[in-house]
Amino acid sequence: MINHPSRHCTVKLQAAPARIGQVRRIVSAQLRYWQLDPLIGPAALGVTELLTNVHQHAQPDKTCTVEIELLFDRLTVSVHDHDPRPPTVCAAEPLDTGGRGLALIAAVSDDWGVRQEGEKGKTVWFALPASAPPPAADTALEPATVVALTQRPERERSKRGRKARTAAVG
Repeated sequence: MINHPSRHCTVKLQAAPARIGQVRRIVSAQLRYWQLDPLIGPAALGVTELLTNVHQHAQPDKTCTVEIELLFDRLTVSVHDHDPRPPTVCAAEPLDTGGRGLALIAAVSDDWGVRQEGEKGKTVWFALPASAPPPAADTALEPATVVALTQRPERERSKRGRKARTAAVG
């Protein structure tokens, strides 16, 4: 008997800094929807670290796919990119400003790893323990969620200046 059905969400994006923040919010919202609030912090941290690795290191492009899947009592977060080179765990010095991402993932997750996919790239994943509440009796399985984030054209972005908002306190 299946107590907790599979739940799945996929986000395709260019791993640019602004997109990384958007995906972090999407992952947080999806976990909140699945009533997995205790996993929001470690999942958001882990996906941020993996996407930052894609942004900083992936060749030939920064296109990637983030997947989160809840299967029974395990949440798996994975990031696939087109760079076949495996990530390396670094021994960062105390004053280094980088090199700790995979160590952080190892610290907050139950397990993590890399699936090499030859010329198609690789998938780096981590898993978190989850205990999801069973779905309500009158609800069917929801379909997988797929989100694609696209870059706005340069001229359109430049038209939208950010204005500071102030509030008067009286």
